[in-house]
Amino acid sequence: MFKKGSKLYSIFTGSCPKCHEESMYKNKNPYILSEVLDMNDTCSHCGTKYKIEPSFFYGAMYVSYAVGIAFAVAAFVIAFFFFKANIHVVFASIVITLIVFLPIIIRWSRNIWINFFIHYDKTIAKK
Repeated sequence: MFKKGSKLYSIFTGSCPKCHEESMYKNKNPYILSEVLDMNDTCSHCGTKYKIEPSFFYGAMYVSYAVGIAFAVAAFVIAFFFFKANIHVVFASIVITLIVFLPIIIRWSRNIWINFFIHYDKTIAKK
């Protein structure tokens, strides 16, 4: 499921969507906030250009909304149903979850967005 060649591998690892050989990001750690959006221009392995057009990743904002909602729902379910917390604690847990996971939400949203448009090519990956 998370093997090279799958969309999920590229999304969760932040690797090139075409060859899965290199990270798209200059720094793999999303928690270095000053570099969370710094991407390589192209893949050094297959030459794929990551910014297909100017402002390409603006579309990732729509994806980040859905990913953020998924994180918020998960925080709600865990706090409300598993820990039986009151509504104030549930609200605080949702806010804290979204703040803590913001860098990951940003990266995963970009990864999902670019994977809509660029597909894995096993012939390039084997070079």
